[in-house]
Amino acid sequence: MQFESFDEAYLEGLTSGNPEIEQHFHKYFSELILIKLRSRQYTRQTIEDIRQETFLRVLQAIRKRSIREPERIGAYVNSVCNNVALEFGRAGSKLTYTDASHDDVADERADSERELVTRERQAAVREVLNDLPPKNRRLLSAAFLEERSPDEIAAQMGVDRNYLRVLLFRARAQFRDAMKRRGNLDH
Repeated sequence: MQFESFDEAYLEGLTSGNPEIEQHFHKYFSELILIKLRSRQYTRQTIEDIRQETFLRVLQAIRKRSIREPERIGAYVNSVCNNVALEFGRAGSKLTYTDASHDDVADERADSERELVTRERQAAVREVLNDLPPKNRRLLSAAFLEERSPDEIAAQMGVDRNYLRVLLFRARAQFRDAMKRRGNLDH
């Protein structure tokens, strides 16, 4: 990944809503936020929620001209992401968005095609999980389906937290390989 440096023109483009600059901003920082939050073993949905709230807050601050030094945009995004992740952890549920006057609410209804694809993927995941060794099946289910804390899982399995990361890595790799063999993994 190529690290960027930001200048006054970039900051002004974000402030004025330039679509190309906004697209670059979103793509660049999405990748960094994803790397950061994956290391904390958040679920995919939690990562997406934190990422969306981070972008909302950062763009609001930029549009209010709260950021005056463009070279500090990266540090600001990182700090906001940390704060949102902490808030999310404290709340233990969905985030509440900061701008209550914002009328642009996403349509939560899934279309029938997306719903069908989702059901097919869920069935494929269940099949692959059932084919895994029982230890890996329990480990992945506890971590990703039940969303239990790493400390709780480590205690249940009788291992320390560092070794749990190794076990999770191996189990995920085995799961990913099984999904690829079935042709159910896009990347």
